[in-house]
This record gives sequence, C-alpha cells and structure tokens, in this order.
Amino acid sequence: MAALKIAFEAPENFGGACPSKSRPIDLVHLATQTMGDKLLEIEVLQMFARQARQLMKELSSADADTTVSTAHRLKGAALAVGAFGVAGAADAVEAGPERAADLAALSAAVIEAELFILKLCR
Repeated sequence: MAALKIAFEAPENFGGACPSKSRPIDLVHLATQTMGDKLLEIEVLQMFARQARQLMKELSSADADTTVSTAHRLKGAALAVGAFGVAGAADAVEAGPERAADLAALSAAVIEAELFILKLCR
C-alpha cells in the first residue's frame, strides 16, 4: 500500500521555479500562444524583435506622455510573446517615465530578448 501512495503523491516542487520563465522568452507561453507551430513562433518572435527595437528608438526621444504610451505598447507586445522581463521593465517605465534607470533596465531587457531570439532563429 505504501508503494501505491508514493506513486500518486505530488512531486516535490522546490521553489516552483519553471526553467522556461527564467529565460528572456518564456517558450512554454509562446508555444501556447502559437499552438505549438514552430514556424509561427519564429515569425512572431522576429516581429516582436523588430517592434521592440522601433519602440526603443521612439523612447529615446519621447516626452513623458509619449514615453508612457510607448512603454505600454511594448509591455503588451512583450506579454503576448512571453518576454516577461521586457514586460516588467516596460511596466516600470510606464509607471515612472522620468526615471533613467528604469529606461536603461528596459533597454537591457530588450537587448537580452533580441539576442535570445537571434540564437533561436539560427
């Protein structure tokens, strides 16, 4: 009877860390969004990288109101593909558009996501 109990117990989940969430792009989330279509995943990631780069250009010379709306657009795009680090950094910029450190963190997150996407597309 003890063996039966062991076989059906939930496994230990130390910390609940999901390896997919530790990457710049959550590939599990992306696969869910694209229904597992690998070609679509690559296309969506490439579009996201182009859009993120364009939005970062806009942020570099934007006033506070434009910064808030641009950061919001970037956050939405990032959430759609599973770039949760970019989304979090964009949320911080959206909340405080005058903070240069948040803008620098967003830039770093976008670059990290772009490099990850480039490696996936090889």
